[in-house]
Amino acid sequence: MPDDTDTRILAAIQDNALLTAQELGARINLSPSQAARRRARLEAEGYITACVARIDPAKVGLNVQAFVQVQMATHAPEPAKAFARLIATLPEVVNAWTLTGEADYLLRIWCADLAALNRLIHERLLPHPAVARVQSQIVMDQLKSFRGLPL
Repeated sequence: MPDDTDTRILAAIQDNALLTAQELGARINLSPSQAARRRARLEAEGYITACVARIDPAKVGLNVQAFVQVQMATHAPEPAKAFARLIATLPEVVNAWTLTGEADYLLRIWCADLAALNRLIHERLLPHPAVARVQSQIVMDQLKSFRGLPL
């Protein structure tokens, strides 16, 4: 487990991955070289898996966010693998989870408009032989976006 200083480093770079060693050190009261060494160790140990940019969806023409629940017709290994391969090819699917309960998968999807979402569901998801049912919920407003893990 990371110590308190490591946790503060993780929280700081989770908020802004572009912090320089000097900025990070100043924020958590370490020298820049100590901050850089600790950050490098956290990266090497797998605590930090990627540094990414959050992009405003509307600025890039993505105006519809939806959550789509998928219920499978079969749970046999090969159809499930084929469905996972399909999901991996769909750039609109930005997150995918397997679930307990009625739905087998929950997909978070971003599309340009409702017509694009409709095409994705009716032309790509529903025709898959392992899919029995698809239910979508369109996001009306997002009150809170992912800002990082609660460290």
